Amino acid sequence: MSFSTITEEVKVKDRALSTGEPLLDFWYPALRSARLKAGQMRRQVLLNKPLIVCRENDGAVFALDDHCPHRGMPFSYGRFDGERVECCYHGWQFDREGRCRHIPALLPDSPVKVERIRAKNYTCAEMDGLIWVFMPGPLAGKNPMPEIPRLPVFSEHYRSSIVSRKLACNVDHGIVGLMDPAHGPFVHQSFWWRSRRSIHEKSKAFEPVPQGFRMSAHTPSSNSAAYKLLNLYGEPITTTIDFVLPNVRFEQVRCGRYWFSSRTTVTPITNDECRLDFVAAWNIFQWVPLVKPVFRLFANLFIGQDQRIMEMQAEGLKDNPSLMLIDDADTQAKWYYKLKAAYLTAQRNNAPFEHPIKAPVTLRWRS
Repeated sequence: MSFSTITEEVKVKDRALSTGEPLLDFWYPALRSARLKAGQMRRQVLLNKPLIVCRENDGAVFALDDHCPHRGMPFSYGRFDGERVECCYHGWQFDREGRCRHIPALLPDSPVKVERIRAKNYTCAEMDGLIWVFMPGPLAGKNPMPEIPRLPVFSEHYRSSIVSRKLACNVDHGIVGLMDPAHGPFVHQSFWWRSRRSIHEKSKAFEPVPQGFRMSAHTPSSNSAAYKLLNLYGEPITTTIDFVLPNVRFEQVRCGRYWFSSRTTVTPITNDECRLDFVAAWNIFQWVPLVKPVFRLFANLFIGQDQRIMEMQAEGLKDNPSLMLIDDADTQAKWYYKLKAAYLTAQRNNAPFEHPIKAPVTLRWRS
């Protein structure tokens, strides 16, 4: 099979999949915990679904569809007293389970069974400084609910931080950008990361993991200045990177008993917008003054560069151009599309997930 034929096959598959179709029966982060105080509610769109996320007076969180089942009025225009959501149109009140608790217009002898009226509710939980919502699909209730993808930590004492940015693209382009190994010297040019002059050949080993793949433990790239700071500890340094469906990238950097761990998610908001949530924890350089604000500064700069490049790419994608992926630099993107297709096939057919990556493989590229 010629290279041109392989390339054309990739084009066809990518154009069919890169519409940003969201994957269901997964947990997605809705918003940062710190943005929701007790007695507050916030409107949040997830996977094209408008929701309200509420925090009760006791601190518990819940989520409802942002439509009153009476006349479709958005609950977000109403009020929340820390226990019940009240619609602004007719004052109907609903609890955390979506059960109607009060209809002011009813007479005491009304035959209407108020408790049988329900607004759609979503399973909701908090972890790692984020409020997560489970977005059910056709298999909800048939299979065990998956766990929230917890950020791995490796010691009792550590610092942590969260950075979030909206991306002007659908979730597929956001995720492909997240795992792209070749854009660094061009998008992230800086004295503390990489430059165009530092491009060189790289070789990384990959292996399949459940619903994803792993870049096996390896020595960090020599042209990443930030990693070089870890040489101060005088211990061997290794990095491991995982991607797992629907949208999660984990990275762990180990240096003896010192470590850095991050989890990045790209969550679909609408068909044309997604949100990147970067959560990191570390026990390195804790003796450095102001280490947390300094980390946030550089994390915002780095992620801001990705945000800007996505905004520029979005201008080109409006013209619906032909797209292509190449080996080996874009193989991780190909794997993502194959994993997504395999998951959608299994979900539609109510069949076991067939992993498209069958064995370990080594990829080579320049960056």
